[in-house]
Amino acid sequence: MSAADLRINGDRLWSSLMELAQIGATAKGGVKRLALTDLDKQGRDLVVSWGKQAGMSVTVDQIGNVFMRRAGRNSALPPVMSGSHIDTQPTGGKFDGNYGVLAALEVVRTLNDHHIETEAPIEVAFWTNEEGSRFVPVMMGSGVFCGAFTLETAYAAKDTEGKTVGEELERIGYKGAEIPGQHPIGVYFETHIEQGPVLEDADKVIGVVPGVLGLSWYDCVVTGMEAHAGPTPMGLRKDALQVATGIMQEVVNIGNRYPPYGRGTVGMVQVFPNSRNVIPGEVKFSIDLRNVSSELLDTMHQEILAFVEQTSNNSGLQISVERVSYYPPCPFHPDCVEAVRNATAALGYSAMDVVSGAGHDAIYTARLAPSGMIFVPCKDGISHNEIEDAKPEHLAAGCNVLLHAMLATAQRL
Repeated sequence: MSAADLRINGDRLWSSLMELAQIGATAKGGVKRLALTDLDKQGRDLVVSWGKQAGMSVTVDQIGNVFMRRAGRNSALPPVMSGSHIDTQPTGGKFDGNYGVLAALEVVRTLNDHHIETEAPIEVAFWTNEEGSRFVPVMMGSGVFCGAFTLETAYAAKDTEGKTVGEELERIGYKGAEIPGQHPIGVYFETHIEQGPVLEDADKVIGVVPGVLGLSWYDCVVTGMEAHAGPTPMGLRKDALQVATGIMQEVVNIGNRYPPYGRGTVGMVQVFPNSRNVIPGEVKFSIDLRNVSSELLDTMHQEILAFVEQTSNNSGLQISVERVSYYPPCPFHPDCVEAVRNATAALGYSAMDVVSGAGHDAIYTARLAPSGMIFVPCKDGISHNEIEDAKPEHLAAGCNVLLHAMLATAQRL
């Protein structure tokens, strides 16, 4: 078989996904396998056992990131790596993260089946606590790996029961010896379900991902005065909720002003005292702004601050807005994007460019090595949900693209 005719085993990939999904399976067909729980240990142990069966050596670093290595002809070369995560949301699905890890494993299995030796080593990685459901921050393992925050900060993070990352890593046996960031990466690819509706809506099989949207998160507090809803005339009220809703609408307006990648969302609102016959005296709410470039995101940032200041002046109410998180937009390396594009074209799959609106470990690997992503459709664009679903043929197609992108890169290094 020529390299151009090489294809992965789609049935084997699907079977592996379904077997892993049994660990933490939920009644609605999803998965609950939170980071560093006993179920996470079971999932990790299963994937590691598959890697060892495929002849791979296994390394674990101090934050629990796992690297499974298939040797190349030249062991001095940095590996071509692919992976994602296997921890899930509390109401997670079978494919988010898991697909990226098992697609990378299927690449290795396919190379083994056909006795193909690569120049550079191939590695499969899965990163600790990508979801951030049990411990904050999100993308913890890859974040520590690239130096976005310290190992000590990660170790000290606590869940709702007061258990720490450091303690739980030790308990489940995945506190490794390797210092995070010292593991070499030559190139990194991550395959993922889109987690949105764009590919399905356009009837395309492969999403070529040029980059990831940047985001700014804010906490906003509007302070008015509680008063009785009956005796207080409309013109004499200091209604925090009515002022807050004006800001909330402007968040949506800002997102709409900067298409196609502008996003403006208010996802969390707390009203005090939250009584039906009391004029609200305080409203706290979140603001989420996203866009594809730092310039556009900064413009959106300035606009929401200016609107808040104007609203405070016009209403006479005190309004505070604090930026609590910022992730800059992440363009992926042109060589990786081109490798995905070339593989997709050679395989004859329909494709389009899709900028990721969600965060992924590839954002952090991109700080250290050329990185890229491959998307496949998911049913109705639904993810972070137990009913998350994807077609086996789409998953196989994305894995075939990964195979050829990795193979071309590993032979070139």
